[in-house]
Amino acid sequence: MRYKAAVDSKLLIDAIVRQTTVLIAALSTASGIRAPLAHVADQVFLDLAKAIESHGIGRKVVADMFGLALRTYQQKVQRLAESASVRNRSLWEAVFEHVVEHGSATRRELEARFGEDSPEDLGAVLHDLVTSGLLASSRRDRDAIYQVSAEHAVRHGAQARDLDALAAVAWVAIYRRLGTTPEELAELLACTRDDIERVLEQLVADGRVRRDGAELHADVFVVRVGEKRGWEAAVFDHFSAVAAAIAAKVQRGPGSRADDRTGGATLSFDVYAGHPHEAEVYGLLARVRADLNELWTRVSTQNRNHPIAEADKVKVTFYFGQRVEDGTEGSDHG
Repeated sequence: MRYKAAVDSKLLIDAIVRQTTVLIAALSTASGIRAPLAHVADQVFLDLAKAIESHGIGRKVVADMFGLALRTYQQKVQRLAESASVRNRSLWEAVFEHVVEHGSATRRELEARFGEDSPEDLGAVLHDLVTSGLLASSRRDRDAIYQVSAEHAVRHGAQARDLDALAAVAWVAIYRRLGTTPEELAELLACTRDDIERVLEQLVADGRVRRDGAELHADVFVVRVGEKRGWEAAVFDHFSAVAAAIAAKVQRGPGSRADDRTGGATLSFDVYAGHPHEAEVYGLLARVRADLNELWTRVSTQNRNHPIAEADKVKVTFYFGQRVEDGTEGSDHG
């Protein structure tokens, strides 16, 4: 029975990974952009390892789950989590920030600066930074000179890390309690502490976020229908809400009851042009959105007039969505 459960879990994990890669592919090519993806595999490994260990699973067992010897697993986690030469920075971040700060650096200079990290790890990071388009170098030997690529310089100058988008994603992360300190946000969003402090200053100034000692709080998160800015945060909010609800449901075990307060349902309707219920089905999104907005406004008004103490607060997240496919290959309608 235990074996069958493990097989069933593997099938489910494989299916979810495939669907997640579909989402990542869509995000990486949205609006004509070509986002660098070279770091994704390492980031997935590190985040997944941390998440599994957070459930109380020992490192030896986690290493076995990845098919690695314990020592190999520990070395890989250490390499990805923090540079041996620079505290609180991954080697990837530390090398890139060093080159940005100095304008350029030779391989020999980098080996001297990051001497406590292995040459193999440094070489792998430099290869990753070059192939992802962040750094440029015409050589691959120890006399190579690395500098910020023209592509990244243009992108960086045009977007300045797109602090508006970063602020929106940080806002929803604080609201969802995924990061409640600047340090946690910087790690979660893979950005520098300076960038986080900049966006926090903006978020606090316009009332979206408040500081309570060392902790950050956001009482609401709203991206209005039709807004062009902040779509990244809206996508992150949808995905994190669904993923967190499913994870909570899985942890509670199989089965459901009519009085469940954590769970979900997915329904599909087949209609055609002229179907007697066509308009009713297509109108689901608008009707549910209107009903929820009206309830959300009433609850928000009540809470403004009678604030809830943090210790008493119970957050209920309701998610919904709609996708329309007309049967034509590759077709999707919002």
